[in-house]
Amino acid sequence: MSEKIKSVLWPLGFGILIIAIWQIGIIHDLLGFKPFQLPVPSMIIKTLHTNFAKALSDTMITVSGALTGLALGCFIGFIVAVIATLFPKWGYTGLTVISAFNAIPIVALSPIMNRWFENGFGQKVGVVTVLCMAAMAINAYDGLNNLRPFAMDLLDSYAADTKTKFFKLRLPNCIPSILTALKINAASALMAAMISEYFAASTSGIGFGIKDNLRKGMMAMGWSYIIMAAIVGIILYLIITLVERKAIKWHASQR
Repeated sequence: MSEKIKSVLWPLGFGILIIAIWQIGIIHDLLGFKPFQLPVPSMIIKTLHTNFAKALSDTMITVSGALTGLALGCFIGFIVAVIATLFPKWGYTGLTVISAFNAIPIVALSPIMNRWFENGFGQKVGVVTVLCMAAMAINAYDGLNNLRPFAMDLLDSYAADTKTKFFKLRLPNCIPSILTALKINAASALMAAMISEYFAASTSGIGFGIKDNLRKGMMAMGWSYIIMAAIVGIILYLIITLVERKAIKWHASQR
């Protein structure tokens, strides 16, 4: 228990130290920043408190698009991994194509999606979906095929069919990999949704809020949106971590 407490206290203490250094102006002195260029934490919190309703509304818009794209991208990526496992001769080609999508820059993909969809929500979901497919496909494929030694031989000795092998061996072995992909995609989905809002015609969302307020010189409000994005990212990561602890208690990573 003491080790677990230390693992929480050390990062927490370091974060508090950074905020304190930021608040008293040491960062400004070191980097030559003016207060209007980098507002202190107290000013950011005060601005966020004053405009919390607007910030929360924009945050929910971004999160809804990010979660929708996350679900679609992970589902498609998992299906591709399953096909590549069951039909390796031609399914692996699909896995390779989806993996290539990971090399497409988001700043190039967002304007393209903006031409394809009539509204900002569709564009946002499309960008997030494409971004999340690769990570899930690669991780799920590894989990479905990187089996324990002689596990498949044991099922073969019992004359197990393909369905039994998949649901009794491959799928349980794949769960840790799926959760790893979800952790990666949770942060990537939020980032992709925010970047897509830079190019969308809509006037809402965290990405638009950051761009609009920084363009107007309202730095504290812009940083308020950044704080909201960070909070959402932490919450999503903690939710997936909690599910991971409950779902794979048997796995070595949870011991």
